[in-house]
Amino acid sequence: MTTHPLYLHGQFTTTAQTIPIRNPATGETFAQMCVCGRTQVAQALADAHAAFGTWRGVAGRTRGDFLLRIAAEIERRKDDIARTITLENGKPLAQSAGEVAMTIDHLRWFAEEARRGYGRVIPPQAEGKRHLVINSPVGVVAAISPWNFPLVLAVRKIAAALAAGCTVVLKPASATPLCAAQFAECVHAAGLPPGVFQLVAGPAAEIAQEFLENPLCRKITFTGSTEVGRKLIAGAAAGVKPLSLELGGHSPALVFDDANFATALEGVLIAKFRNTGQSCIAANRIYVQRGVWERFVPALVARVRALKVGNGLEAGVDIGPLINPAAVDTALRHIADAQTRGAQLLCGGRRGADARGSFLEPTVLTGVPGAALGMCDETFGPVAYVNIFDTEAEAIARANDSTYGLAAYVFTSDLNRAFRLLESLEAGMIGINDGVPTTSNAPFGGVKQSGWGRELGTEGMEAFLETKHASFVIAQA
Repeated sequence: MTTHPLYLHGQFTTTAQTIPIRNPATGETFAQMCVCGRTQVAQALADAHAAFGTWRGVAGRTRGDFLLRIAAEIERRKDDIARTITLENGKPLAQSAGEVAMTIDHLRWFAEEARRGYGRVIPPQAEGKRHLVINSPVGVVAAISPWNFPLVLAVRKIAAALAAGCTVVLKPASATPLCAAQFAECVHAAGLPPGVFQLVAGPAAEIAQEFLENPLCRKITFTGSTEVGRKLIAGAAAGVKPLSLELGGHSPALVFDDANFATALEGVLIAKFRNTGQSCIAANRIYVQRGVWERFVPALVARVRALKVGNGLEAGVDIGPLINPAAVDTALRHIADAQTRGAQLLCGGRRGADARGSFLEPTVLTGVPGAALGMCDETFGPVAYVNIFDTEAEAIARANDSTYGLAAYVFTSDLNRAFRLLESLEAGMIGINDGVPTTSNAPFGGVKQSGWGRELGTEGMEAFLETKHASFVIAQA
C-alpha cells in the first residue's frame, strides 16, 4: 500500500501517523496519507511567511511562468492523476479527466492574470496633490478544499493566490488528499521556491483552528458546507481575519414551454447528475412549465433510467458511487421523506446492487412539497426533485425560496425572459440554456448563505490582493 507524504518547505515529509484512503466504489483501503498536527502546521505557516518576503517581489510574469510549468507537468501526468481522482472520489474516469483539464486551464488563466495586478491613478481634487492606487498581495493564505472536486477546487485557490504574490498552505479533504499530493509533486518538479506552496493533512478542526489563530496566516479561502463556513466565520471574528467562502448550494433549474427541448433535457441532465450529483452547483430543484410537463418528465426519466451506474474505472459509466455510505443514507432519508409527504417516485430510489460500494440508483421524484427535506437542503447525490409551474412570476418566487444562492439554470428561447430572470434570480451564477456555466475567465461564487467573494475570472486574483491608496503632495517648482 502506498503512503503519500506531506510537502513542507520544499521537501516531501513522512510522518508516523497516517489516515486510510478508501475507494468508494469497492469500500477497500488502497492507500494512506501522512498527517500532521498543529505544531507542523504552525511551522508551515512560518515557512510560508518567510517565503512571502521574496515571492511577493517576484515579477508577475515570472510567477506566471511557474504556474505554466506546473500546468505542463500536470498535462504530462494527466492520465495518472485522473485515475487517482476516480480511485479516491469515485467519479467516472471521463469526468476525472475533465477535472484535470479544467485544472490545467485554471493554471494557465492565472499565469496570464499574474501580469495584470493593475492599480490606477486618480485625478486630484485639490491643487498640488496626486493620488495613486496599487494592489499588494495579502500574505500567507490557508486554502481548505473539499472532496467532490478534489483537484480543481484546490487549484483555483492556489493558482489565484500564487499569481497575486501570496504563499499558500493547502489542507485538502481527508477523504481525497492523494491528487493534492500529486499536485505537490508537480509543484516540486516545476521548481517553485521552498515555502511558496505547502501541503498539510490531518484533523480538519485542529488544522483550521491553527489557521484561524495564527497571526501569520493572513487569509483563509474555503470551499465546503455552509455549516462549516459559519464556524470559520465565528472563529475568524476574534482576529478579524478575512475569508473567502464558497459554501452550499441548492440550485433551481427552470424549464419554460418555449425552451429548445433537446437543449433543456441535456442541460438539466448534466446540471443534475454530473459528478453523481455531488456538486455544489447541481440542479437540485427542477421546475417545468405546464405546457411542456407531460413531454419533458417522461423524457427525463427515460434518460435517467439509461444512465450506467458502476465503478468509475469501467468504460461507459455515467454514475459512480457516492463518497461514503453515510451519503447514501442521507439521500435515502431525503427520498423517503419526500414520499411520505406525497411525492411520486418515478425511478430509482434504492441503494445500488453492489454492496461493496456506496452506490445509489439515479432517482427522479415529482410532486415534491416545499417542506420536504430535499427541497430545503441539498441532497448531494443523484436525486432530482421535479415540480410543475405555470407562470414566470411563480417560477422566480419558487426558485428564490431558499437560503442558498449559488447557481441557477434557465431554459428558454425568449431573450427578454432570459434578461428578466438574469436580474431577478437570487444566484451568483446563472446558466441560460447552459448546464455547465463554470469557466476559468468568469467569476464563480454565490449570494445569501452560499458564501462570500468570488473565485476565477479577474475577481479570483483580486480576492488575494489588498488595495492601497497613496496621496502625494507635489512641491511647486
